Amino acid sequence: MNRYCFQLQVKPDHIDAYKAAHAAVWPEMLEALAATGWHNYSLFLRADGLLIGYVEADDLAASQRAMAATDVNSRWQQTMGEHFVDLDVPPDEGFISLTEVFNLEHQLDASRRGPHE
Repeated sequence: MNRYCFQLQVKPDHIDAYKAAHAAVWPEMLEALAATGWHNYSLFLRADGLLIGYVEADDLAASQRAMAATDVNSRWQQTMGEHFVDLDVPPDEGFISLTEVFNLEHQLDASRRGPHE
């Protein structure tokens, strides 16, 4: 399972509406995400609208393609699109991927194996 992190920017005057939408995501959307390979998916929102997302997937691009083929995703993306700054594509296509630079478990495993393993 691969780990992915991304960022977007929510418009400051849309933060409350964005939070409300995510407090009660449509059950059909939740089921579609799970069925298309999105695991351990979380969103974190800073007070100024910086949104950080984290998801685990075997292949995020494949999971995104599978979601794009669902009717619920197009409806959700259309509804969510108005909440973001400078986004001319659906939110699930416009996020900025972040590079992981540290992982505690990976480094612990490597240090416990030693230099010759």
